[in-house]
Amino acid sequence: MKPGLIPASCFLAVIGAVSPAAAADLTLSCGAVGAELQLCQAGVKRWEAQTGHSVEVVSTPNSATERLSLYQQILNARSSDIDVFQIDVVWPGMLAPHLIDLHDHLDEGATNGFFDAIVDNNTVDDRLVAMPWFTDAGVLYYRKDLLDKYGLEVPTTWAGLTEAAQTVQAGEREAGRSDFWGYVFQGRAYEGLTVNALEWIASYPDGGTIVDENGDITVNNAQAVEALSLAAGWIDNISPRGVLNYTEEEARGVFQSGNALFMRNWPYAWDLVQSEQSSIRDRVEVAPLPAGGDSGESAGVLGGWNLAVSRYSDNPDMAADLVAFLTSFDEQKRRAIEGAYNPTLPALYQDDEVLAAVPFFGTLYETFTSAVPRPAAVTGDNYPRVSNAFFNTVHEVLSGNAEADQGLERLDGELERIKRRRW
Repeated sequence: MKPGLIPASCFLAVIGAVSPAAAADLTLSCGAVGAELQLCQAGVKRWEAQTGHSVEVVSTPNSATERLSLYQQILNARSSDIDVFQIDVVWPGMLAPHLIDLHDHLDEGATNGFFDAIVDNNTVDDRLVAMPWFTDAGVLYYRKDLLDKYGLEVPTTWAGLTEAAQTVQAGEREAGRSDFWGYVFQGRAYEGLTVNALEWIASYPDGGTIVDENGDITVNNAQAVEALSLAAGWIDNISPRGVLNYTEEEARGVFQSGNALFMRNWPYAWDLVQSEQSSIRDRVEVAPLPAGGDSGESAGVLGGWNLAVSRYSDNPDMAADLVAFLTSFDEQKRRAIEGAYNPTLPALYQDDEVLAAVPFFGTLYETFTSAVPRPAAVTGDNYPRVSNAFFNTVHEVLSGNAEADQGLERLDGELERIKRRRW
């Protein structure tokens, strides 16, 4: 997601300002700013040309946390202002009561050829509440030219990343680059930090996944303490203190300007760091995220977005048709080639044109198909509280305001209180 948050009140004011005479047939909420929004708008124009209908595309807040709050505000009001919503992979269970069953509006077999796991994720009580649009998993971007310069290999553990970052950072600063850093990631207290920190702890043996599939709280353990303690040591060492306020785009800005060796981000950043405007074009490669020690495993967290139709839409059939078009094979192929957005159709990972545009879609296919889910399904409506408690605790640890063991012990107690409300 991109920077530049839009207050919910302003967003609703923009929608409300559309006069009935000028109103489009449908309103679609997708993207924030930049390439993501432009790709969405381009797809919509193709559908408009094909059908003769019109669509008002409305940009959304950058932060997933703020976007969810906005969506809940609109849907709880039973407003028909938005017909189609772009929803995060962790939201179907929370928003399902407000979304139509797409089975009733799409052709039989509409989900054939999609990743089964994502279709299952979007199916709530046998109702298909969203179609898979693009999927994601966290990956490691690195400067191949700098690793070669210092005779280093791509790190396979977080400790190895820390050492490599220290070595290259010291060398580059000695050469006069005082603003060069070893590692940038998403450290702001928001959903993005939940993702990053879950990748750290889940990569350690028995590090846990905050809450497991049985609903048991697993976050308070020695491996998670080790993971967060290591990450806290990055601040002011290989990562700038400003990383504590970075989202995806702030991290990309530092990396793409040539001022970082490693970056954790989503696949969308590939198209941007490889653009003609990028100062590091053709000097970047992508690898799986490191593991937590020699016996750990890479644990890129599952991301991605889906398209859903509001129960309060005045044109549900038309809205479902737009969803079917935007999630179609041809449209997903276009988005993969033009914007490096991961398709939700396995066949596209074998498409020659897609692989020519984004080579790591082939080499990291297993990363995308075995990504670690956040505990949204098991915690249900309580997931926002779980995530909020987790990322605030992690932020306190990274900021130096709490030790990892103390923070996780307090978090365990807070999650137990949330669990009493039943998840």
